[in-house]
Amino acid sequence: MSTTTRRRSSAALLATTLAVGVGVALAAPAATAAPAHVDNPFVGATWYVNESWAASVEGAASRAGGELGEKMMAVADEPTFVWMDRISAIAGNADGPGLRAHLDAALEQQQGSTPIVFGLVIYDLPGRDCYALASNGELPATAAGLARYKSEYIDPIAEMLAEPQYEGIRFTAVIEPDSLPNMVTNMSDQKCATAAPFYRDGITYALDELHAIPNVYTYVDAAHSGWLGWDSNLGPAVQEFASVARGTRAGFASIDGFVTNTANSTPLEEPFLPDPTLNVGGNPVRSSSYYEWNSYFDEADFTAAFKQRLVAAGFPSTVGMIVDTSRNGWGGEDRPTAVSTSTNLNTYVNESRVDRRTHRGAWCNPLGAGIGERPTASPAAHPHLDAYVWVKPPGESDGSSTEIPNDEGKGFDRMCDPTYSASKLGGAMTGATPDAPVSGKWFEAQFRTLVANAYPPIGGGTTPPPVDTQAPTTPGRPTVSAITATGATLTWAASSDNVAVTGYTVRDASGAAIATATGTTVALTGLTPSTAYSVTVVARDAAGNVSSASPAATFTTSAGQGGDTQAPSAPGTPSASVVTATSATISWPAATDNVGVTGYTVQTSTGTPLATSTTTSATLTGLTADTSYTVRVVARDAAGNVSVPSASVTFRTAGGGTDPGGACEAALTVPNAWPGGYQANVTITASEAITGWSTTLTLPSGSAINNLWSGVNVGTTGSVTVTNAAWNGTLGAGASTSFGFVGVGTPPAAGSLDCTAG
Repeated sequence: MSTTTRRRSSAALLATTLAVGVGVALAAPAATAAPAHVDNPFVGATWYVNESWAASVEGAASRAGGELGEKMMAVADEPTFVWMDRISAIAGNADGPGLRAHLDAALEQQQGSTPIVFGLVIYDLPGRDCYALASNGELPATAAGLARYKSEYIDPIAEMLAEPQYEGIRFTAVIEPDSLPNMVTNMSDQKCATAAPFYRDGITYALDELHAIPNVYTYVDAAHSGWLGWDSNLGPAVQEFASVARGTRAGFASIDGFVTNTANSTPLEEPFLPDPTLNVGGNPVRSSSYYEWNSYFDEADFTAAFKQRLVAAGFPSTVGMIVDTSRNGWGGEDRPTAVSTSTNLNTYVNESRVDRRTHRGAWCNPLGAGIGERPTASPAAHPHLDAYVWVKPPGESDGSSTEIPNDEGKGFDRMCDPTYSASKLGGAMTGATPDAPVSGKWFEAQFRTLVANAYPPIGGGTTPPPVDTQAPTTPGRPTVSAITATGATLTWAASSDNVAVTGYTVRDASGAAIATATGTTVALTGLTPSTAYSVTVVARDAAGNVSSASPAATFTTSAGQGGDTQAPSAPGTPSASVVTATSATISWPAATDNVGVTGYTVQTSTGTPLATSTTTSATLTGLTADTSYTVRVVARDAAGNVSVPSASVTFRTAGGGTDPGGACEAALTVPNAWPGGYQANVTITASEAITGWSTTLTLPSGSAINNLWSGVNVGTTGSVTVTNAAWNGTLGAGASTSFGFVGVGTPPAAGSLDCTAG
């Protein structure tokens, strides 16, 4: 990556801010020719360095001295995004210079006619951050607040960015962190329900105004894998984003891409946990207490899967993805150096994961976090990404450890209190760094630990630990099967690595990536009928080393029938029923097709076929007792076109043991309800020691579960069976646990439910 040499001091930047504030006219640099709107704005450009942030880093380096100070100075010239977190930030306030001062500084940093990337965060929605307190904003979730957002916030920003002297700047605008993800998972919260229409209207307006400027690139915030990684969240999130895009004047074109991990610390890679379906002690890694059945442990795999879902929902295949790597390095002496050898699932995960947080939902100033990958365009290890970026400037606080009065609307959130045991975290402590200021303020104590725990290590001082430079071995030649007019399945022999293989990329004859996988099989979709393909596979590891390409496999897609090249729609979310020790029945809502659906295939989560059917159900046989399975469904038509996969369903086969019966009780309550939805909790109490439990609840007609936690559900409507999660099945006599869910429609009746121990 090429960054920019700073040409003036922070004092000069402040002087410019003051001059603009008192109306002194500044000579505008000569305008450059307006560049074309490119696919990836980070390529072929230098990046803007925020001199105010750099000055804070340089001051901290001076105070630290020694090796730590040298490492701080080594990152002082890294590009960070500029946050417009309230209306006064546009003109400039006590926290720093205004937007115009930054833009003029970017013009001074620009090198000749080479474009310069300027990272900007749009962050002032009415009712901002409805599910947190530390980053609440100034505008209320009302019609008046929305009017001010449009006229006093978005309009002046858009007008400034559109001025001709700034045509040579590529503005990469992150749009409203945490907003739309809250619309997916937190609508049970009254503040989020109230804010919802203002979020959608405000973001639509922002996209309309910013997309109209040719050199602005919009990246909508998409949370992170620890928030949206469950299928029950990821599918609805994609639909939410698609709905907002369709409501803009330019449709899908109004969104250039999505950003994940904004101001968060989810690792880019979990090098020792590459396969969420790997069984340890009879259970998949994803069922551990830490991952709670989430299939995505890191941002690399999450963004790859997320992009595929977006394209299937109508976004162009060029939709970009960027990851905030400013604080997700997790280096230092506590970073694991090898995979665990334990046969206990939770011990295996805890000894192997580089993410050292107490819980994946612990978001505020996490202790032990480190600076991650430096800002980089088109990272080779992850070709589906536009860039690694630093949206959150390292060293700026997430929120105060105690209540601090302020005039910015920022409240005190106990998630930032290191002494707090949070119910949101399953009772775990927050793991927050103590003595933190309010969000956005410089937090030097945290910056010191971020630098010390950086991964990859920061240069400066003594020689850093050895870096893995050994690439994985070459994968085997792919075997091609299930060839249709628009798809094919590839399988290959695995690579090996001195540390661990983290994934594979399938490339076409030109070398372009056409699919990624964490295992050794992948289903290709969206191919062209009657077309010859030559594909290879490369393996990658956590350090970004890439293997040599496998020998090529060649195949030709079928011609289809009658010129039909349109694939069926994705089948609806499947459900599992009649689950025994060795079998299960999978059912799903039908797919549609322009000609006609001729059949379905039930697959594993990696694309391995398990059963086929010409109806909307199939019985899986030959399963292993007491084992978790995650399956999905694809549809096909007579021409051989294959749909994108449905959402997944997870179920567990019976253990084959005897049912002690009467050893547990279940009681359902409905603590919250609102028009069109509700939240329900179920408490399980053991009358004697048990090692597992299940309960069945009956939902009223039209009611459906949207999101369930602390349990595993079979079905989402009608009769729904819920079994324990991997971590809450064992209860002593008199002990209790609970699970909960958010649903749509009429809530179920409160009262006792059947409970079976096992």
